[in-house]
Amino acid sequence: MSEQPASAPVIVPAAATSPLAPEVAAALKRDGAGLVAAVVQQFDTQEVLMLGWMDDEALHRTMTSGRVTFYSRSRQEYWRKGDTSGHVQWVKSVALDCDGDALLIRVDQVGAACHTGTRTCFEGRDLDVQTGEAV
Repeated sequence: MSEQPASAPVIVPAAATSPLAPEVAAALKRDGAGLVAAVVQQFDTQEVLMLGWMDDEALHRTMTSGRVTFYSRSRQEYWRKGDTSGHVQWVKSVALDCDGDALLIRVDQVGAACHTGTRTCFEGRDLDVQTGEAV
């Protein structure tokens, strides 16, 4: 039996008390902190707005409230997008990727998605890269 390399993510199983439906909780592959990456996309323009983190409770709140809730890794608490800024994310759909380790949250974004005040967290932050073409 071989060991996993040190860089391999730790997969944390669902807690026995997960608020999610059993099949959803079982499909999620969480990191060592019990979190899953959540990519947030504007539902009509397909703009990628931001990346946040969710645990089972944050995902449950997002799926049942119509508003996006994240788990703050730095503050170690839940936060609902827009409660202080007014820049609300209204949930349109939630999808789990094929590996179960990322979520796609499609929203109708009101105002800026980024805490810096820009529409997206990626706006104006392009890196210099060598581009390619499909042949």
